[in-house]
Amino acid sequence: MPGPWQAIGEVSPDNKVQIMTDLKLHLDDFPSTLYEGENIKMTARVMLDGKKYIRRDFINKVVLKVSLTEIIEKTSDDEIFDEPKTFPLGKVMDDGNGYDELPRDGVFTAEFAIKASPGKYMLRAETGNGIFFRALEKEILVYPSPVMAVFKQSRRKINPHLLLIESDPASVQQGSLAVHAEFIDSKDNVSLFQGSSVPGLSYLEVDVINFETPGVHRWHAWLYATDKVSGRPLIFPVAEQTFEVEDFAVLEQARLEKEAEEEAKRLEEEAAKIAEKKAADKSTALITIIGGNSLLLILFLVSWFVYRKIKAKKLAAEEEGDEDELPEDIDDEPTEGEKAA
Repeated sequence: MPGPWQAIGEVSPDNKVQIMTDLKLHLDDFPSTLYEGENIKMTARVMLDGKKYIRRDFINKVVLKVSLTEIIEKTSDDEIFDEPKTFPLGKVMDDGNGYDELPRDGVFTAEFAIKASPGKYMLRAETGNGIFFRALEKEILVYPSPVMAVFKQSRRKINPHLLLIESDPASVQQGSLAVHAEFIDSKDNVSLFQGSSVPGLSYLEVDVINFETPGVHRWHAWLYATDKVSGRPLIFPVAEQTFEVEDFAVLEQARLEKEAEEEAKRLEEEAAKIAEKKAADKSTALITIIGGNSLLLILFLVSWFVYRKIKAKKLAAEEEGDEDELPEDIDDEPTEGEKAA
């Protein structure tokens, strides 16, 4: 585990001049484990003989600087590493500004955002005014953020949006989640939404009204939780994010126009199908009529041909019959000569 604070020698900022004084830099209890993305409060004091040193002309010039420097552990002497990265957390003066509660009271109070990625670091706090210089160092472990905020936008006007807060049960006490969120619409109107988790649950759901004002909307939030191991309160700011709200009236009009267009297209297709069917039926009827008439004509011609052929045969038969009977009639009748005799 990371060790306690270690005082760096009482030297000047250039590490050359030894300064003999009883002034000391004291920091209140500070956790040895931090989380990526959290905001952490730090309180420091300049002490003399165990008491706050509040001499105004001295305190006015004292600046507290805090930083995190990456610790790289070598596995072998021949291994080459990049220079460790340093993350400045901030500078603080006892002037009553920002998170500093009272000006020139000998207490430096500040809140720092831990933006370093997970790993091992050396936290360094140093203060001085050009003559006085003190520094403290402490090993710090930075873990991945145990909480996450997800905004789920509703695509239907009748349903609210959803702000979902999830946490790691191994790092955060169940039931300790809380959220304060601010939503700003396209006209800069602010809406506040808050919520806290049910005991025993590691997540939190907050309904967000479905804004009617169209345009680009913004939101940011602060997540609150309790560390499961140390019991210390945790604060995680959520950076500003944006989402777009459509103009529902325009969407509804577009929907109606699209439905009308689709209906007109459907009616047009149906009319085309009906016309095509009528044309097909007409063509079929015409073909049927022509075919029927042709068939009748053929039948008539065949019948007429058969009839003519039968009639011709009948006539031929009758003529042949007449020829067979004609000689008998001639033999019976007297000739002209016979009549004259």
